[in-house]
Amino acid sequence: MTRVVGWLRRVVPTLVALGVALVVTALFILIIGENPLRAVGALFDFGDTSVAQANSIGVWINRAAPLFLAGLAVSIGFRMGLFNIGVEGQYRVATVVAAGVGAAIVLPAPLHVFVIVIAAMAAGAAYAAIPAVLKVTRGVSEVISTIMLNAIAIGLVAWLVRVPFVDPELGPGEIVATRRIEESGHFPGLNELFGVIGLEEPRRPVHGFVIVAIVVGIIMAIVLSRARFGFELRASGLNALAATANGISSKAMILKAMLLSGALAGLVGLPDLLGSAHRFHADSFVAGYGFTGIAVALLGRNRPVGIAFAALLFAFLDRAGPSLQSEGIPPAAVTIMQGIVVLSVLIVDEVARRGLLRREERRARNQDRDAVTEEVPS
Repeated sequence: MTRVVGWLRRVVPTLVALGVALVVTALFILIIGENPLRAVGALFDFGDTSVAQANSIGVWINRAAPLFLAGLAVSIGFRMGLFNIGVEGQYRVATVVAAGVGAAIVLPAPLHVFVIVIAAMAAGAAYAAIPAVLKVTRGVSEVISTIMLNAIAIGLVAWLVRVPFVDPELGPGEIVATRRIEESGHFPGLNELFGVIGLEEPRRPVHGFVIVAIVVGIIMAIVLSRARFGFELRASGLNALAATANGISSKAMILKAMLLSGALAGLVGLPDLLGSAHRFHADSFVAGYGFTGIAVALLGRNRPVGIAFAALLFAFLDRAGPSLQSEGIPPAAVTIMQGIVVLSVLIVDEVARRGLLRREERRARNQDRDAVTEEVPS
């Protein structure tokens, strides 16, 4: 019974927030002179043909995987009270390093992919180690340092693409890019799986890296809920002084949390890199996953299962952008809707937290009054 009540306390505020977000978004659509019902229809419009529907589902999957990984990366820091705003820069650096390393070697298929994944995680962890060390040694706020490192990452990546990892065979006028990763470093897609379940195969690649994302999510769920590291992470986040008194080093946990967060951030760019682009250049790199991952983690309440549902929701909204535009609704409506969802969750959470706090205070006062009454002799 206690578990059910706890589950309801986590789920009900989120559902209320989603309802509030839906109402506010409908009002916004009315203000701009469009029909909210048509907008809802556009949201669920996957296309008129079976091929179009398969393509829409493929886009949904391709968007959800990196959002889920970004949300996981952000949530590790959130659980300890750390705000790793640098996931954007960490996965940017990790993606270009993975592209450079992957193009420089040729190995048997599984081993080649494995080396690329390790290179990406190592690069992401190394870039996240900078704000971690600054916080532990100098007390620098990770918010400030990670935001600054996001800006530095843009210049660093531009240099890496133009100098050490540049493709020497690029012709004049071509976009600067890394060398192409050999076929042994490509991750198999899921297009054929659509035919197995009776759907048309999408015309665009459906990234098979989503399977890796699911496995990573399961591992993180077990580690955070069952392993000692997860307990120490929660303890340090709830009360650092109490955790230190029980032998948990807060500085060590900051380093571990930021390194793990950076390693997970390193995976964010791999679905696109290994699934379709196979090289790094401006046209293939999708920016913004790191910042959206913050919203995904908040909506998912820093829990892998919740983050998975939040990533699916945000990817679903992103996928509907062209359909909304065809109905005369600006694509910015999707971004507004996502922002309203996050704000609604935060507001509902705060209201629920204060209500619970007042209820606990009343219960404590009642208990104290009853105790005093019992002590007074009749």
